[in-house]
Amino acid sequence: MSSPSSAHWLSLVGSVWLQTINGPNADFPVYSSQLKEIKGISQVRLNFLAFASDAGKLFGWFAGVAALHIPLWVVALTGAAFGLVGYGVQFLFLEKPGLAYWHLFLLTSLAGNGICWINTVCYLLCIKNFPSDSRVAVSLATSYLGLSAKLYTTVAETLPRAARARYSTTKVYLLLNAVVPMVVTLVAVPSLRVVELKDRKRTEAPFLAMFAITLATGACAIVGSVGAKSIGLSTREHMVSFFVLLALPLLIPVVLRVRESMAKIRETKWENRVHDHDSDGPETAVSVSVVELEAEDKQEEQGQELEQQRSSQEEVGGLRLLRKLDFWLYFFSYMFSGTLGLVFLNNLGQIAESRGLADASTLVSLSSSFGFFGRLLPAFLDYYTAKSGYSLSRTASMASLMAPMSGAFFLLLHPRDMFLYASTAVVGTCTGAITSVAASATNELFGTKNFGVNHNVVVANIPLGSLCFGYLAAYLYQRGARGGNRCMGAACYRDTFVLWGATCALGTALCAVLYARSRRSAGRRLPRLDLGGRHACAALVG
Repeated sequence: MSSPSSAHWLSLVGSVWLQTINGPNADFPVYSSQLKEIKGISQVRLNFLAFASDAGKLFGWFAGVAALHIPLWVVALTGAAFGLVGYGVQFLFLEKPGLAYWHLFLLTSLAGNGICWINTVCYLLCIKNFPSDSRVAVSLATSYLGLSAKLYTTVAETLPRAARARYSTTKVYLLLNAVVPMVVTLVAVPSLRVVELKDRKRTEAPFLAMFAITLATGACAIVGSVGAKSIGLSTREHMVSFFVLLALPLLIPVVLRVRESMAKIRETKWENRVHDHDSDGPETAVSVSVVELEAEDKQEEQGQELEQQRSSQEEVGGLRLLRKLDFWLYFFSYMFSGTLGLVFLNNLGQIAESRGLADASTLVSLSSSFGFFGRLLPAFLDYYTAKSGYSLSRTASMASLMAPMSGAFFLLLHPRDMFLYASTAVVGTCTGAITSVAASATNELFGTKNFGVNHNVVVANIPLGSLCFGYLAAYLYQRGARGGNRCMGAACYRDTFVLWGATCALGTALCAVLYARSRRSAGRRLPRLDLGGRHACAALVG
């Protein structure tokens, strides 16, 4: 039987679906301007609502602890339930005067915390079910998180006119944010389990098929974002093709399951044939058994060798994590890059409005689609470099992604819309890639044993960065509005872009220092092991 099996790949498909819907906060820029008018709040208070979603991540480590004691499907349903309550209550009572600002803040924080619970499930499934290719599996699954905003905007645009006429844009998105994650999580529940790995042979075909499907899905998303109407494709037709491509990965575990069933049938026939020949040629039967046992022993010994190499990785957790200099270098370099990019994307609605763009949904869809390819990029690199026997340092990858991101912020100083779209694509790509790499970087730097807790401690930088950088942007915007609630012109965010660009450059320098400290493990040659006559690249570089 090939490894990973159909059950392993089914868990990856479930992780892909969960990641696709696990970014309900990504559509906030689409309705943020209308929400500000409905509730009569200032830009600064609106920014605090964007921060509220990230503030829920401060308690994301609860998800890591819970995953150690309860089944993963329960963890996922808990996260979806938080989102259902957080966004559902806002949908029901948004226009009621009794729903105060602090209610909105707490409900949004609850929904934001639910995102951590679902992310934790996806990461753990990819790492435990694909130990030899965990980096590739994590990058593939998390790449679909970049499509969340695209998914929600596409569904919102294709809702019946009666529904869109009955509810405001804000309420439409709040309803989708509440219901869609719960529905998809319920569908994915049967696949959310850790499956014991029988052997460690690397499977090429399923990964190649997954890459092809993923690329096609990303291409479909970009076409829908920038050129669907130009090629005569209606919004509804685009949505159908988009959903078909999202469902297509399910064919991989189905095909593998058929192959496994056929292999069992052939194995049964072979055993019967050997048994039939046992009376005529017992020596032949014995020799066959000896060869099979020797092959199994050889694979078992090599599997144990892999486990010993993987166990040599340093495991860090608890208070010891906070005492390591590498943790703080990693923490702040992530805050000054990936988190900063998320803050930019949260402010896209206001940036588009200040530049005079009528509809921010196109810009949000563009950032979502390029963020998808950014998240997918590390999976390609990991897959093909591992085939050649090498592993890329995650810290080096992060540093190389921060530099163009810093340049994109300075490019935004130009008032032309072309530079706004180009910079949005660059920031979306780099932010997506950094957040995808970060999951494996945590594993690389601090080990696998305490990953669920460690990574949720690391991503606590997101609410802190969102508060600091978001408040700075809101304050400068409000100052440019000169007492009003709306600022128009390229000058509204000019100082913000300069400060963000300089901060991202600092983050690049910090990450370069982190890479220098861990360069001994970067580019280390991965061991090649002959498993059943095929070479398999295994073991994460610690």
